[in-house]
Amino acid sequence: MKVVKVQFHKADKEYFFLPEFTEGSDHQLAVGDAVVVETILGQDMGLITGEADFSPIEDNETTDENKSGNIILQKSVTDIKPMLRLANREDLKNWARQKVAAVKYLKTYRQLSVKHNLDKMKLIDVCESFDGSRLTFYFTADARVDFRELVKDLVQAFHKKIRLQQIGVRDAAKISGGLGSCGLALCCQSWLKTLGNVTPDYIRDQELLHRGADRLTGPCGRLKCCLRFEEENYKYHLSHLPQIGDVIKTKAGKGEVVSVHALKHTLDLEIDGNIVEYPYLENKQCLEHPADCSGCDQCQK
Repeated sequence: MKVVKVQFHKADKEYFFLPEFTEGSDHQLAVGDAVVVETILGQDMGLITGEADFSPIEDNETTDENKSGNIILQKSVTDIKPMLRLANREDLKNWARQKVAAVKYLKTYRQLSVKHNLDKMKLIDVCESFDGSRLTFYFTADARVDFRELVKDLVQAFHKKIRLQQIGVRDAAKISGGLGSCGLALCCQSWLKTLGNVTPDYIRDQELLHRGADRLTGPCGRLKCCLRFEEENYKYHLSHLPQIGDVIKTKAGKGEVVSVHALKHTLDLEIDGNIVEYPYLENKQCLEHPADCSGCDQCQK
């Protein structure tokens, strides 16, 4: 059974609904369509981000996604509800008015946070639910923050349900946006849906250890997301190459691998105290070093 994924805010996870409406006729849905839905917190409006295959699971299993990110596992069909309607012109006007009103909410929030000495909380964004009953403030902080008194003042100021959600610096960059060192819009903002883990191992695999931290980190201060989606290509090539420490046969004798160049498909070998770069063939044998090549054209085969 097909379901559609709906996201209410960039910092929120995706929620799943049946690709049908309870109000009005069905509509051919597309990514980016605005829809109005009913949630346990009330009516809200979000954007369709894609579709997935629904598959019920046993009670002792957990909700999860498969590796491809397309199979969504839920415990019951009753967990998936139809949407209310495709957003009409009046819905979109109301949504736009809410975004304008957000400026007022942000100003009041900052004034109250100063009152409670919560300068360690950096406000990133605010989102009003479509029915106007709830405000969600997104913020970053280096540690846990006691904001209970702030919430009381916000409720008194706005007469709405208040939700303060702490997010990570990478999610903050996704919301705020900006340009990367490549000159393009940040991947997390423009197209990257899932912010997966980026580890220092990627730097080693991609031979970037010689670069400074400022060239390996994004505006969020974390390792760049592009290291992650380029890693698959490097892993593929590295799986077909020897590892550091392996012994390789060459015409000049046996050499120990001291470095591996994934994209060039070459190895740095230490032979008799000298380090020489060799193209790798297979079966732990290297082609001749270019300086020793006699023109056998093996490199072209």
